[in-house]
Amino acid sequence: MKLFSSSLLDAAPPGWVVYAAAAGPGQVPAGPRRPLAFASWLFLEPTHQALQPVAGPVLSFFLEEEAAGRTVAQLFVALGYPAPGQASSPAQAPFGAVQLAPGVPAAALHALLAAAEAALRQQGQQRLHLRSPAPCYDPLGLLQLAEVLTERGYRVALAEENYHLDPARDYEAHLHPSERRRLRRCHRLGLVPEQEPPLILPWAYDFIAHCRHERGQQLSLPLVRLQELFRAFPAQHLLFSVRKPGGEWVALTIAIQASAGVLYNFYPASPLADNQLSPTVLLNESLHAYARASGLAAVDLGTSTLPAGPGAGLPNEPLLRFKRHLGGVVGTKLSWELALG
Repeated sequence: MKLFSSSLLDAAPPGWVVYAAAAGPGQVPAGPRRPLAFASWLFLEPTHQALQPVAGPVLSFFLEEEAAGRTVAQLFVALGYPAPGQASSPAQAPFGAVQLAPGVPAAALHALLAAAEAALRQQGQQRLHLRSPAPCYDPLGLLQLAEVLTERGYRVALAEENYHLDPARDYEAHLHPSERRRLRRCHRLGLVPEQEPPLILPWAYDFIAHCRHERGQQLSLPLVRLQELFRAFPAQHLLFSVRKPGGEWVALTIAIQASAGVLYNFYPASPLADNQLSPTVLLNESLHAYARASGLAAVDLGTSTLPAGPGAGLPNEPLLRFKRHLGGVVGTKLSWELALG
């Protein structure tokens, strides 16, 4: 499906090539034609992109280093999402934007973005949205991307506090004293952390949905979509729980290995009735232990905003404070915007 002229892609500096392709609605977006110089973030896998339903085409852009015969940057953009005339990366995922290998020259990264912007203009798109991951996914690469985006006139549309746990640090030692007392109480009461089999996903989903409903929150994905993701990426989608001695759940989360080095705590939940137990402190200890044993660099605790209602979209200060009390390391997750008209 040809959507733009190859002449739009000819501006890369010598030794670098921008390769682009388009996929129609419902199709799997094109992948790179040369091997990637990095392990792709999960949400930028073409197969995952195909499970992010959008009504319009998806454009794929890849920066290639000719001498090495490899792809050193990638970007997927959904057209007409979230509204006609707007383009977005990602479509429906926690983050997208540009992933790049170390050592990519700024001029080559400029060429990749220039090609994407020109193609989007040719398709009548008026605005481009890029939601970057938190710094823990690639601190140096995301810093370089921010510098280039700023030079190109992108503005920061949203800056969110994001916290992550560092598995190299002792979990209990970095807890706030109040959370350390709660963790020890969880152990004293015999609460048990477990990794659950994926076949219990429907029951886990109902538990999480009920807990979220109690707190005035909704789940962003329906069960059928999560089941598709578990089937497509079984090694990257995990269930962790905390049970009472009798076996009853008191906390549960869906965790996603969103990159080669980061486990993302995606859907944590616990019932209001069990608040006094503070089981999520123990739940996060089990994620920390799993990440350490697996050689991962971070457990991404995500951002925290208030749900629909008064203050919707504003920082959820109590939840942010809880993440700090867990020993979370703060970073800023940036969303960018560029007017194309």
